[in-house]
Amino acid sequence: MYFLVFGVMRIMGKREIGELSIFDLVISIMIAEIAVFALEDIERPLYDGVIPMLTLLLIQIVIAMLSLRFRKLRLWFDGEPSVIIQNGQINRKEMKRQRYNLDDLMMQLRSQQIDSVADVEFAVLETSGQLSVIPKEKSGGGGGQPSKKKDADLSAKIKYEALPLPLIMDGKVNDENLRKIGKTRFWLKNQIQMKGLMDFKQVFFCSIDHNGKLYINAMDEKP
Repeated sequence: MYFLVFGVMRIMGKREIGELSIFDLVISIMIAEIAVFALEDIERPLYDGVIPMLTLLLIQIVIAMLSLRFRKLRLWFDGEPSVIIQNGQINRKEMKRQRYNLDDLMMQLRSQQIDSVADVEFAVLETSGQLSVIPKEKSGGGGGQPSKKKDADLSAKIKYEALPLPLIMDGKVNDENLRKIGKTRFWLKNQIQMKGLMDFKQVFFCSIDHNGKLYINAMDEKP
């Protein structure tokens, strides 16, 4: 039974060892409970435990494979990240919705060497419960940067709410995120064409950060 549980957890993937989603956690608990039942009742045939465990493994693999292809399914099982702090301001409504209290917030900020909420540009509560923190950039003294560029950078930082904000995933455009940043598909197509990609289907992943910088990863077209 030990080797069976060990093998099942290995097949489920390394993600199980680190940050479990709710779905992964439920599967892991159920596998552990089935193993306990099989060990407690010595007279029960071993396959009474083996078959349910292998069934759960199959369910986990099938849903994981489908989640790779369908983002809506992935969001349904794993949920979406939540913006807890934006531009140094705590989003109380989102904290209440996630039942995430101030003690939790301060503890996770301290663990990342942040001693003040005012020093945080963005803080995003990931689906695993981990808080991802982007500190504010320290403003260096001196010099005459054009005010236009500063204003553009500032407006960009205010616009981009999630870090990073995905625009294309698996060749599919996220129109909702495009609307959030006030851009169109025409603008996005121009951006990917500058990287030598002619169609959205050629893009595996494209995201934009709070500074307005695009990251584009082409689809692997090898057979």
